[in-house]
Amino acid sequence: MTSMRTLPVTSESSGGDGDCVEVASCPSTIHIRDSKNTQGPQPALTPATWTKFIVTLR
Repeated sequence: MTSMRTLPVTSESSGGDGDCVEVASCPSTIHIRDSKNTQGPQPALTPATWTKFIVTLR
């Protein structure tokens, strides 16, 4: 299993309140975690599921 600690991570903030989501991309999996709770849940999505998620947000 891949750990986010070993992957390049991108953080995205929703604004000035400090809420960030970190995203790390592998060829077959997109890893996600809360930047304030790095030991919390870390969903791993397929690229297709990640794309559907992002399209739904827009």
